[in-house]
Amino acid sequence: MTIDIKNLNKKYKNFNAVNNLSFEIKKGSIIGLLGPNGCGKTTTLGMILGLIKPTSGIVNINGKNIENEKNRIKILEKINFISPYIELPKKLTVNENLFVYGKMYSVKNLKKKIDSLISDLNLQDFRNRKTGELSSGQKNRVSLAKSLINDPEILLLDEPTASLDPDTGDY
Repeated sequence: MTIDIKNLNKKYKNFNAVNNLSFEIKKGSIIGLLGPNGCGKTTTLGMILGLIKPTSGIVNINGKNIENEKNRIKILEKINFISPYIELPKKLTVNENLFVYGKMYSVKNLKKKIDSLISDLNLQDFRNRKTGELSSGQKNRVSLAKSLINDPEILLLDEPTASLDPDTGDY
């Protein structure tokens, strides 16, 4: 999949959160949006996901505009994300959270996929604990597992190593 951003802008009243941003991400690429707090990185990711409507500009994924609802549904099946600003349901266990998200993405062999993610991200010791009872770093590892549940073609990571211990951040 490719992402093509052209002249993307997001304005909130008198504040330009994103100002005339253009770039292309080709399949197999890894890019990073770098900048200080408040410069529009998270807003840009929100527009790529179709969660925030741009003031102007275009977000095309595989040549299809994310703002078109029919396109968005098909595109979002192949995308996932992690953000420290979005929490998983606190009253569900780690296993239950992964199960719910796996069902949302129609993941085949879901139990096997969950077991694999739990093993790979060292979540075994708390797979049956409620997410609300976990430390910040543990919650981030669960969010990372959630973001990988559907083997996404595009993975958007917003501050992916926040609150992770150095060994897990290196994973």
